[in-house]
This record gives sequence, structure tokens and C-alpha cells, in this order.
Amino acid sequence: MNIKKKVFVAGHNGMVGSAIVRQLSTADDVELITRSRKELDLTNQQAVIDFFQTENIVQVYLAAAKVGGIVANSTYPADFIYENLMIQCNIIHSAHLANIQQLLFLGSSCIYPKLAEQPILENALLTGKLEETNEPYAIAKIAGIKLCESYNRQYGRDYRSVMPTNLYGAHDNFHPENSHVIPALIRRFHEAKLNNDKEVVAWGSGKPMREFLYVDDMAGASIHVMNLDKLTYDENTEPMLSHINVGTGIDCTIRELVETVAKVVGFEGIIKFDKSKPDGAPRKLMNVDRLKYLGWEYSVNLEDGLRLAYQWFSDNQHNYKG
Repeated sequence: MNIKKKVFVAGHNGMVGSAIVRQLSTADDVELITRSRKELDLTNQQAVIDFFQTENIVQVYLAAAKVGGIVANSTYPADFIYENLMIQCNIIHSAHLANIQQLLFLGSSCIYPKLAEQPILENALLTGKLEETNEPYAIAKIAGIKLCESYNRQYGRDYRSVMPTNLYGAHDNFHPENSHVIPALIRRFHEAKLNNDKEVVAWGSGKPMREFLYVDDMAGASIHVMNLDKLTYDENTEPMLSHINVGTGIDCTIRELVETVAKVVGFEGIIKFDKSKPDGAPRKLMNVDRLKYLGWEYSVNLEDGLRLAYQWFSDNQHNYKG
């Protein structure tokens, strides 16, 4: 009889969490454990402690987070730093108290300095100033990495962290004001096409470079990293304490992204760029050599991924009236 291990995915209704759940649900040796926000408030320390004490969980994927784009981060900085710190502290500490040895924390490429040397290596962490628009969120994610490292050092845990580049795909947030660049563009071009608009205005100059990863690839990378026996980079290095970059290693300009989204959606009007709007960091490209060495590479290219994301939005747009 096959004994299944209990795996808790925190944030299973989010974009990354739901992708991890979809992939884990096909594994014969996994019993998935999930809780909705109504069932378990992850910012409530005692509730999280009690949850972990009552479930015989073996692995934890910490994909729960408060996320948003430039506007949301600039408007709600206190919410972003407080909620993310509370979620991370509660889950990581409670997992330790419950003697759970394996945990994977999902961070973000925004942890790295705004002007980090490109492509960004893992050791660029804490070597310079962060991008101002999402500094509170980035600080919270850095704290999550250091929590994992600290529990590993002090208690011998195997808590790992993955730092994804910009993600997109099914179950993304397509809110007109609080979404990231790809879902915002998909919605904007879709509505422009329906309204027969002659032009669409995109934020910024279009010059910054960005890297994008389809969410199902991120889920695959997360499961791959979680289940590696140990994390070493080559014959001469020590096992990694926690964080590792996840991405494609390929970037494009925002202008190229905008034009590709317009093509996928079928918008044939004029595209203009509002240079009075913020650009963010000039470039963010992840060095993914370590992840490749560990046996994983992305499989979905940008245009194919955008088509999948647009199809999902089209099938679910009744949920995005706001």
C-alpha cells in the first residue's frame, strides 16, 4: 500500500499556489492539504501554530503572499510589508515547532538591488539599494529568505527558497489598477479590442528590460527544488542554505512585451507610451545557471505563454468586472 505524504500548499488559490496544486495533484504519493483564507488566517500566529500541530504535514510550499504591481505597492506599503512578514513568520516558525523538516519559500526577484549587475546572481542580495516603488514588499521577502537560512543554521532544518522572475498565467490578478504588467496589458488590450478603440496607452518609455516566466514552469521548478536530495552547484561548493533564482535567463523590452500582447489579443490599433509614468528598474534579468546545474530549465516561451494566459482570462473574465 502506497503511503502518501501530507503536503501543505499555503496560498493555493493564488496564481503560483494553484499551479503547484495542479502539478502535485497528479502525484501518487502526495496528499494535498489546503486551507482557504476563511478557514485559516495566516496572519494569526496562534491559528497557524494550532493548524500545524493538528496535521501530520511533511512538506510546506509557502506560496501565500500579498502581491501587486507598482500602483498597489506605492499605495499600500504598510499592508504589503506587514501582511507578508506576518504570513512568513507564522508559517516558518510554526512549521519548525511542528518538527517539519522540508519547506520551500517563494520569494521574488525584487529582493535584488535596483542597479544590480545583470544577469543577477544570487550573491547580489543585500549589495545595494532596492527599487523604491516596492521596497516594503522586497524587505519582507528578504526577511523570508533570512528566516529560512536562520532556522537551517540554528536548528538544522532544510528550508529552501526560490526567487522567481516576473510570473504570469492562469489565476493571475487582472484587476485594472492593482495587477502586474502582463495581466494589466492583457485586460487593457482585450477591452480596447471589444470597444474598437483606435489606440492604447502603455505606461513608461517602453525601454526597460524584463524577464517573464509562465506560472506552470514556476510550479515545476518549485517542486523540482523541493525534492532534490541536496542543493549543490558544482563539485567545489557547499550545500546552499536557502535561495535560488528561477527564470528563463531571457529578457525583452517592455515595448516588445506590449507589442506581443497586442498581437496575441488581436488589437490592431496604435500603441502609445506615456513617458510621464514610472519605468521601475532599467533591467531585471536573473542568472539561472545554478538552477540549470540542478537539472531544471523552462519550457514555455513568452508568446506561447501569453496565448495560454489570454485564453484563461477569456474563459474567466466574468470574474474580473471590477
